[in-house]
Order: sequence, then C-alpha cells, then structure tokens
Amino acid sequence: MSKPLTTATGRRKTSVARVSILPGSGSITVNGRDFEEYFPTVTLQNQIIVPLALTNSRQTYDFKINASGGGVTGQMGAVLLGISRALITVNPELRATLKKAGLLTRDSRAKERKKPGRPGARKRFQFSKR
Repeated sequence: MSKPLTTATGRRKTSVARVSILPGSGSITVNGRDFEEYFPTVTLQNQIIVPLALTNSRQTYDFKINASGGGVTGQMGAVLLGISRALITVNPELRATLKKAGLLTRDSRAKERKKPGRPGARKRFQFSKR
C-alpha cells in the first residue's frame, strides 16, 4: 500500500472522521467498506461526492476514511469536512472553490447539555396551580 499524500480530520456533533488521501482511481472506503455500502441513502452518498465534484478530482484520488462516534448523518458531515480539508492540503488552489460552497466550515451545532433541576436542556416541569 502506498503512503498517503496527507491526512485530515473532520468533526460534526460527536462524530470524528480521519481522512487519508492517496493517489488513485477514485475509490472511497469508510471503515473498510465502500462508501455506498456504509452510507445507506443516496442523499448521504451524494453529499460526500460534492467536494470531489466541485474540484473535478473524483477520479484522481483514493480516500481511506475512519469514521467513529455519533450517527450516520453526523459521520457524513464529518467525512465531508475531512475530505474538503484533505483536498486543500494537497492542492491549496481549491480553497476558494470549497470555501464559496461552504464546505470548510465546521458545523458547530451539537446537543445542548441537560441543566440541573430540569427534565431536559430547556424543558420545564409541568406547572401546577394547586
């Protein structure tokens, strides 16, 4: 196996994706499985291809991805950011294209913590007049 060109990390909610980019023919493997098998819906699969389609690098690189934590959608967001960051380190000229598409911004939304004395993060107990 050849040495990766670079590695990058993407995060979303509680998910983390470590992306290695290698010169190749365009295969994407997530946790040892093909990405079409790992991400079940076509919507998720299409989201992952977006940075590759924008930069015309779908058939240029192979991606080996290790995704952990969270759910499928969170992992997809983490993989998306990881792929975008990896492409920039390989070719810095792609930064403007990916930045304009909003693919370099980490989605900071995460579950709000539960506060003490409350049933949830913001929910109050039911009011009782008597």
